Amino acid sequence: MKKSKKPVIALLILVIVIGTIGLSASSCENGENKSTKQEDTVRQSNYDKLVESQPTHTMNYSPTRATKNFWIDTWGQPGKLAYVYLMASDGSLIGYYIFEGLPVSYATSLVPPYQILHDMNVGGHYSDMMVAGPSVDGTYASTANVNTMYGKDAVSGMYIEYTVGMGINALVYSEPMPLQGRPEPPPLGAATLETAKDIE
Repeated sequence: MKKSKKPVIALLILVIVIGTIGLSASSCENGENKSTKQEDTVRQSNYDKLVESQPTHTMNYSPTRATKNFWIDTWGQPGKLAYVYLMASDGSLIGYYIFEGLPVSYATSLVPPYQILHDMNVGGHYSDMMVAGPSVDGTYASTANVNTMYGKDAVSGMYIEYTVGMGINALVYSEPMPLQGRPEPPPLGAATLETAKDIE
């Protein structure tokens, strides 16, 4: 009884096809790797030449650091008044607040807005996870709410809150704003330019 050669031939054809596909994939992959490496080499070589011909300059003085230090010197003292003017989109002044210290954004927190939970089981793997942390008042809040500002009225000590955006901009000064002939805007809090003169 003769054995059929068909299974053997089919098996040989299958091996050849798989081998051809594997070689093609390997060739394609090697080609991609070779091309990528070539492009990376060109990019790095070009960068090295540019650095050599145009090295980064150094500075003997930093205006940014000087301005930051000016900010620290201006606001780093207790009781410093902040004059906040609200301006409409047409450039007119809506009014002003006088705060004890700078107004603060709702996005600012005294405690980290996150907490680390250790050895959490995530799909069978144990790792540390960063999650939202509660604020001092025991609630959770988004750090994206940067448009709502609040502060302490310089004269009455009352809490004041305002929101910028939708055509309203806040201009913050360390002294009363030079109006340059424009009419004086009304005070929006208890503190006025007159009552705040002798506070600092």
